[in-house]
Parts: sequence; structure tokens; C-alpha cells
Amino acid sequence: MMEFFLAKRASNSANFVKRFILASVCATLVLTSAAQLLPEDEVLVLQTISSKLQNKYWNVNQSSCIGANGFNLTFWSDDIYSGVNCDCSFNSSTVCHVTNIQLKGLNLTGSLPAEFANLSHLQEIDLSRNYLNGSIPAEFGQLRLVKLSLLGNRLGGTIPEEIGDITTLEELVLEDNLLEGNLPANLGSLSNLRRLLLSANNFNGTIPVTFGNLRNLTDFRIDGSKMSGRIPDFVGNWTKLTRLDMQGTSMEGPIPAGISQLKNLTDLRISDLKGPTTSFPSLQDMTKMRELILRNCSIIGAIPPYLGDLSRLKTLDLSFNMLNGVIPSNLQGLVNLDFLFLSHNSLTGEVPGWILDSRQKNMDLSYNNFTQSSVAGCQFSNINLVASHSTLASNSIPWCLKPDLGCPGNPNHHSLFINCGGRRIDFEGNEYEENLSDQGPSHFESYNNRWAYSSTGTYMGNDRGRFIAANYSSMISPAAEIYQTARLSPSSLKYYGLCLRKGSYRVRLHFAEIMYDDNSTFTSLGGGYSM
Repeated sequence: MMEFFLAKRASNSANFVKRFILASVCATLVLTSAAQLLPEDEVLVLQTISSKLQNKYWNVNQSSCIGANGFNLTFWSDDIYSGVNCDCSFNSSTVCHVTNIQLKGLNLTGSLPAEFANLSHLQEIDLSRNYLNGSIPAEFGQLRLVKLSLLGNRLGGTIPEEIGDITTLEELVLEDNLLEGNLPANLGSLSNLRRLLLSANNFNGTIPVTFGNLRNLTDFRIDGSKMSGRIPDFVGNWTKLTRLDMQGTSMEGPIPAGISQLKNLTDLRISDLKGPTTSFPSLQDMTKMRELILRNCSIIGAIPPYLGDLSRLKTLDLSFNMLNGVIPSNLQGLVNLDFLFLSHNSLTGEVPGWILDSRQKNMDLSYNNFTQSSVAGCQFSNINLVASHSTLASNSIPWCLKPDLGCPGNPNHHSLFINCGGRRIDFEGNEYEENLSDQGPSHFESYNNRWAYSSTGTYMGNDRGRFIAANYSSMISPAAEIYQTARLSPSSLKYYGLCLRKGSYRVRLHFAEIMYDDNSTFTSLGGGYSM
């Protein structure tokens, strides 16, 4: 009896312990789940933001931070992504606050909500590559953001001055929008700013003097804007800079001497400078340089031999300047060089044999004044020499090397029809010849001595970009086939009519926008053709 009683008491004690442990675990689970809650007012703010963005990817509730339930969604690309990070360390790990919001490439079509400013713990807003409209809310200036990226939308208006109050900001990315006006001077107060990307907008005016205070900048881009005035001397203050892009603006030269202080540069892209001629800038200490583009900058004089010592160079574009003299022989030692563009200068002497022997490199020496050459033909897959020789060159050089191009045969043609980038078709009673070659970075090609084309340039950040655009989905009739394809060129594209009889001709060009559909997605954002 006693043993039985003791055994039974032991059994009851064990059950009690088990029940106690189970109850403790359940209580812990309840407390843990309860601890990971967003405040109700923050949930309401997030729901408002989601509604204004027309965001169908969120299901916001107080438990959304638990495993990012209702927030995170990864698609087939890192550029197409819904992600929200929370910090759940508040009130002894019982309260969460949203710190990072990423909604990238989701084709959101709403407006940019001012309610973001009510998320007081927010450090990052990344709404890249959507279709958002409206303006940037001034209320964003209340946040302690580290990163603000609105790249690739349809945002208009000006940059609010209040953005300059976000002293914690390290990245401000506003590229590819419809923003306009002057750049706010108080952006120069953002002493922590590392990346300031403003390309492909409608900004005007000059770069504010206060930007000279941005000494932590590593990346500055204003390509494709209406910015004007001289390149400021204070760019020499940006000694941490690794990338500087100033292509396609209305800015003036000369390139300031202070640029020689930027010894960490790997990418320097400046083009289309207005103003007087200038000598070649001093870049000999930029040994980290990979991409050097100084196109159409009114640079005179000889190509400096020290460029041959920049051993990491991959792209060297000095086209559309006034350079003279010979091509330095030590450029041959640039083993990493893939693209050399020297077209539209006044270079003389002999076309170097190492360029003619190049097989894997893309070289463009067109429109120069070379006087000697061992070139025997006109067409190379990756070397463009059209109109590269002066009138002083031997008459024995191929016709395509002469400055006026001339006629390789007899002038017996009186019409010419070309389907640029497309196959042979019949259109409006005329036969349009095919033009299907996908060569492009440095290419000249002649077709039956009737016509030819020349293409120059490479796409920034995309060396494998194609040189023919095609759109077969939006055509509504067989007659529209001529608009299905088009030839592309990053820098220069020329067509030549050869051996045409003397007389007056009517030139008719067929244009259609086939690259950017008006379908309210980020892929439709871009500029149409202009003439």
C-alpha cells in the first residue's frame, strides 16, 4: 500500500511538472507573439501609405513584423521586390517599429505619400522603378533617413529644401524622373552624403556653391539634365569620389584643374561642354581609372602619353574633340582596354598597326586626318575607319577612308530605301533593303556600293547592349511592319547614300516610338525621339 501510494504520488508529481512546463511554454509562446506587435497608429499609417501607393502586395496588421508576415515578397529579380524591415527591440522587445521600406519594380501607380514622415524610426525608403507621380513631400525632411531612392518614376516638381534637413542622409537617388528647377543649396548641409544621383531629370541652373562641403561624396551624377554654368573648382574637394558623371548637360568648360585631386576615381564621364577650347586635364595620378569619357569637351592638343600608364582602363572615349598629333604608342600596352573611341578629331600620322591587328577590341578612328595607312579594305567587324584619312593621303587608299567617301563605282542610282534594323520589305510600292547587322560599338558597313552606315559608342553599364530595337506586339496592321524595328546607337549613327546621280532628292524618314509603351509600368519610362 505504501509503495503504491508513493508511486501514485510520484506519478501525480510528474504530471504536475509536465503540466507546469507545458503551461510555461504556452505562456512563453503567447508572450513572444504578443511582443512582436506594431503599434496601432503605425499600422494605420502603413495602411494609408499602401493605399496611396496603390500597393497590392501588403497585408498590414499588428503582427506583420513577425517573420515579415504580410510585408515581404521576392520575385524573380533583386530589382523586383517588396521588403520591410522592423526593429522589435523597443519596450523590452514588446514593440516593433518599421525601419526600412523597399518596394522596387512593382509598377506602383499612385502618388508619393507624405505619411511616410509619420514613421519616426524609418531609415530607408526605396521605391525604385515604379510609376509613381506627384511630387516629393516636404514632410520627408522630418525623417532621419539614411537612404532615399526614388529612381525611375514620374515624379515632378522641385526637390524640397527640407530634404537638406535630413542630416543623417547618406544616399539620395532621384535619377530618371521629371524633376525640375534649381538644386536646393541646403543639400550642401548633408555632410554624411556619399551618393547623390540626379541624372535624367530637368534640373537647371548651376551646381550650388554649398555642394563644395560634401566632402564624403563617392558618387555624383547629373547626366542628361539642363544644368549650366562652369564645372565648379570645388569638385577638387570631393577627394573620396570614385564616380563623376556629367554627360549631356548644358555646362561649360574648361574642366577645372582641381579634378587632378580625385585620385580615387574609377569612372569619369564628361561630355558636351560648351565654352572655349581647353587643354587635356591632368589625370596622370588616377591609376584606378576604368572608364574615361571626355567626349565633345573642346579639348585641344595631343593625346597625353601617360594615358598608357592607366593600366586598368577599359573604356577610353576622346571623340568629338580637337586633338591632333599621333596616337601614343604606349596605348598598345592597355591590355584591359575594350573600347577606344577617337573619332572626329584631327589626329595625323599612321594608323598604328596594333589597332589594325586588334581582334577582340572595339576601335573607332573615323573622321580624322591620318596620312599613312596599310589598310587594304573598308569593313572590319570591330574597327571603324570611315573618312579617317586626309586629302594628303595616297590615292591608293580604299574609297571609304577618304574624307568625302566618294563613290566606289559609277553613280547610276537615283533612289534609295532602307529598313533600318529590319529585314527586306515592300512598303508603299518600294522595296526597302534589309539592315540586320547587330554590330555597333565601332562599325562601318557598305551594302553593294549603294549605301553604308557607321555606328559608334557603347551603352553605359551595359557593354552587351543590342543595336537593334524590335517591337512586334503593338503593330495593328501589316502595313506597319516598317515600324517594327529600328537601329540604335549610343553616340553616333550615320547613313550614307553612295553613287547617287546628281540632282535634287526628297528625303523621307519614318519614325515611331517602339521602345517605350504607354502601359503605366516602369518599363515605359523613357524619352521618345526628337528632331
